[in-house]
Amino acid sequence: MGGYGSGRHGHKHTAEHYRSIDANKMKRSGNLTEGASGQWQWLREGETIAQIDYMTRKGYLELSYRYRETGNEWEPVIEHVRLSDVPRHFGGVQTYFKCPAVVDGRACNRQVSKLYAGGRYFLCRHCYNLAYYSQSEDRADRMLRRANKIRVALAGERGTANWIAPKPKGMWQRTYQRKRFEIGWCENQADVWFIEKYSHFLSMDERRMFFDD
Repeated sequence: MGGYGSGRHGHKHTAEHYRSIDANKMKRSGNLTEGASGQWQWLREGETIAQIDYMTRKGYLELSYRYRETGNEWEPVIEHVRLSDVPRHFGGVQTYFKCPAVVDGRACNRQVSKLYAGGRYFLCRHCYNLAYYSQSEDRADRMLRRANKIRVALAGERGTANWIAPKPKGMWQRTYQRKRFEIGWCENQADVWFIEKYSHFLSMDERRMFFDD
């Protein structure tokens, strides 16, 4: 599979931009059962855009794929990822990957649910210095994301240009009104913070319109 650069970066990229393998999804699908093998695929609009081979052995997952640095030839890579089973408080077992990275001579071994294709190997987001998108959002973005989440939960469309969906069947009216209020409040806060952030581009008259009582 193709790469995305390697090693630590000077600034954080977002984890959502990188392909990943997910221990929770693989376990639910039976892929982490000893002896299981097959292909893990990434889809876009129903089409396979990348895939790797895997085989689950006793205590570890073997990944097999191809990788190339920009301008170089494709190389076969086989990576072994240790598995860690941790008992849950209310029964059952949570399976984690143990990050196989060695950074500055020290093994990472973090127990993580996801490993990312940030370079030649699948490693944890800490080793590739990846942030989640939500960590790089400003206040306005966080408010809009919160509002959009509620809009979608009501079976509506994202974005302030769209109407808020009608009350879903079976929802209490007061619950629906509370959600509508929260959407409006979040979107209003986003507008206020956006205007404050870029207020230096406004004329004096525009500033008085937005900020004066």
